[in-house]
Amino acid sequence: MNKRDIYYSMGPATRRLFRRIYYFPIDIIEKISGKRHPMAPPKGRVFIGSGDFIKQGQGILKQLKDYGGLKPNHRVLDIGCGIGRLAVPLVGYLDEKKGSYEGFDIVKSGIDWCKKKIQTKHPNFNFTHIDLRNELYNLKTDKNANNFVFPYKDDEFDFAFLTSVFTHMMPEDVSAYLEQISRVLKKGGVCFATFFVINEESGELMKINDVIKFDHKFENYYLHNPKVKEANVAFDESYLDELIIKHGLKIKNKHFGYWPGRPKDECVDFQDIYILER
Repeated sequence: MNKRDIYYSMGPATRRLFRRIYYFPIDIIEKISGKRHPMAPPKGRVFIGSGDFIKQGQGILKQLKDYGGLKPNHRVLDIGCGIGRLAVPLVGYLDEKKGSYEGFDIVKSGIDWCKKKIQTKHPNFNFTHIDLRNELYNLKTDKNANNFVFPYKDDEFDFAFLTSVFTHMMPEDVSAYLEQISRVLKKGGVCFATFFVINEESGELMKINDVIKFDHKFENYYLHNPKVKEANVAFDESYLDELIIKHGLKIKNKHFGYWPGRPKDECVDFQDIYILER
């Protein structure tokens, strides 16, 4: 059993407690020394990804601008906003009067932090906690994502984004979210989304590289760990493309990531990026 499998064997609450204990000494030192960025949460509070919180957010913001065409005057929707990794750099990018932000997530502690640190100081930012079940993040409810209706009006947003969200969702939930994204985006609006995509190239690369494995194949998708299904989910490229088109979205571009072993310097990021347009 590798480190990833050990981590996934814990429940969501246990994983978050483990992180807080593990990073407690570092968080105390950073607090006393003042080394922590004023808009960065303590490392033990972060439940998504790893690495430098601020630099990662700035890097993804650059991708949203360069590949998705995000503008300062856009009304944006951050689906699975976590603990504000992208909201933090967007504070300095979105126009206070013309631009606005909505973010939602299923982890309440992340939303609480964002409300306190961002929303109270920036009225054009709003965060909402949505209580949905996910094996990786939230086992305290039986409410499922496959019938969730986004709490926003039709044709409301210029831009929507999901980073490392669809990689933790089952096919029926992805389908439901794509339907909602199509509904809330304005005509011509853009969605920036990341996936793990299985095609002939990535399938062959996985066989020869020491990378995350998706050894458990189902009809149109693959799992890394069947005991925690939503830990990491990959999709057949043809199935994913058909699903996107089915829900009224166009695929403007694809940027395949280096996760299966592609040369890192030839890729935009780790995961596969889809640029969609309504």
